[in-house]
Amino acid sequence: MADMKNPTASHPPLARRLAVRVTAADAGCGLLDFLSRRFTYLDRAAWQEEIAAGRVIVNAVSITTTHTLQVGDEVEYHPLPMSEPEVATDYRVVYEDDDLLLIDKPAPLPCHPGGRYFCHTLWALLKEHHDLPQPFFINRLDRETSGLVLVAKNEDTARHCAAQFTNHMVEKEYLVLVEGMFPAPEVTATGWLAPDPESAVRKKMRFYRECPPLDAKACCTEFTRLTTNNTLSLLRARPRTGRCHQIRATLLALGFPVVGDKLYGVDETLFLRFISNRLTATDWQRLRIPRQALHASRLTITHPATGRLLTAAVPLPQEVANLLTIDHKKRTESP
Repeated sequence: MADMKNPTASHPPLARRLAVRVTAADAGCGLLDFLSRRFTYLDRAAWQEEIAAGRVIVNAVSITTTHTLQVGDEVEYHPLPMSEPEVATDYRVVYEDDDLLLIDKPAPLPCHPGGRYFCHTLWALLKEHHDLPQPFFINRLDRETSGLVLVAKNEDTARHCAAQFTNHMVEKEYLVLVEGMFPAPEVTATGWLAPDPESAVRKKMRFYRECPPLDAKACCTEFTRLTTNNTLSLLRARPRTGRCHQIRATLLALGFPVVGDKLYGVDETLFLRFISNRLTATDWQRLRIPRQALHASRLTITHPATGRLLTAAVPLPQEVANLLTIDHKKRTESP
């Protein structure tokens, strides 16, 4: 098992680059009008400043705000570097060959650039420190979920592996620590997932056991209780479908929210305060740990090149495993 490779001076620094191709619908539109209407995270005045500074180019050439766009033009935006939140960077290479990488991703670390994160992502780390020009992520984990991430080194391998995930030919196991005493050794939760109409967070999903809305998607997860101390339970989760937030939403609906989960945990207002940087000391105590206690622990896939099964397993991170011992010690020492 190898640690992350050290950075080398031969790599040029990564820089954000956003590009879009002009279609017939926008042909004849002025550059400033096009940017202001389509990319509203900057207002018209700000886009005018970006164009004047030469950070917006068309067909690789600096241009004026009055330039008229044509079908097929490539509009590029090269924003200035921005401050990014700190992340964990100590990923480990569990397996590697000419086609595949299996990474044990720490938390918190995003897989792919998005929002405030660009350089502070697994994608950037692999490009800069692992000599991988284009990482193809076959599965992705949330920023606060740790564990196995499968990365293809070329498009053919990526296509074959993605097809296995789509056709449910991949075995995945997660370890998850939940609040409460999980009631049975084994539970199979079959139902549907759909956006939660009662949540203030648009991306939050809800698990329905019956009477799902029309846009719901079927899902199934098998849970096995591994250990419990009456207030916390460690489970093994085997998702039989691959829906977004499937494990976390299902456990919340069952009444056993994931420890440390700001969105599907004990109180979703923790998530709202987190994104506005307003979590209190009491909030952090309720969360117990800074990340959600969900870990992708095991993965089995057929190697596209050899046809043989490839299996990898990684242990539960210590900061999660310690919670069961710490919580038990606190309860036994209480008067």
